Amino acid sequence: MSELLTSYIPIAIFIGISLVIGLALLIAPFAVAYKAPDPEKLSAFECGFNSFDDARMKFDIRFYLVSILFIIFDLEVAFLFPWAVSFGEIGWFGFWSMMVFLAVLTVGFIYEWKKGALEWE
Repeated sequence: MSELLTSYIPIAIFIGISLVIGLALLIAPFAVAYKAPDPEKLSAFECGFNSFDDARMKFDIRFYLVSILFIIFDLEVAFLFPWAVSFGEIGWFGFWSMMVFLAVLTVGFIYEWKKGALEWE
């Protein structure tokens, strides 16, 4: 029975260390955080809107277009990594399938560019 219990010691150590690290990461921001925010920190951040305005206010469609572009190219990278890893086994069909996929993304990117989604003036 003691052999069975000693085989679980690494798991208990792992759980203990992970609990200590987790609690340290939960408590550290309260101990280290800067408590007096300035007006710059409370101002609009990246979205261009004030923090406490009406949720139904109109916004520029370019924010939406740029976010869609980010998602598209983020997904492209997510598909390129497995394709590159298995490139030797998939053959010409896999190669041309990825070229069609990249062509569709390129056409979409050119469309967004021509529509002015990347212009911030």
